[in-house]
Amino acid sequence: MAAATHPDLEAVDLPAVLHALADPVRLGLVRLLSDGEERAWGQLDAPVAKSTLSYHLKVLRSAGITRTREEGTRCFVRLRGSELERRFPGLLESVIDLASSDGGVAKVGLRSG
Repeated sequence: MAAATHPDLEAVDLPAVLHALADPVRLGLVRLLSDGEERAWGQLDAPVAKSTLSYHLKVLRSAGITRTREEGTRCFVRLRGSELERRFPGLLESVIDLASSDGGVAKVGLRSG
């Protein structure tokens, strides 16, 4: 497995972040991860196939929204909340609040067990 690469947030522009946040599944993932906890990919329960979930996680990582950590054959993901807050103050909180009240977010949760 190739190591995940993460962009320097200073090199990430606002349109790239907004594009990544423009999908209901990715918004659901961001909302789930907004609690600051790191999650194993296998814990994530989204209404898409595993390969599609992997694609969405890659888009979020490429836009600088998440950070992926590999441990053996497992991958873990967390939101780059404080880093994003410094780069784009108030953006994530606003997007999550609006998306939650608007209903434009896919139901993403955690697998039990």
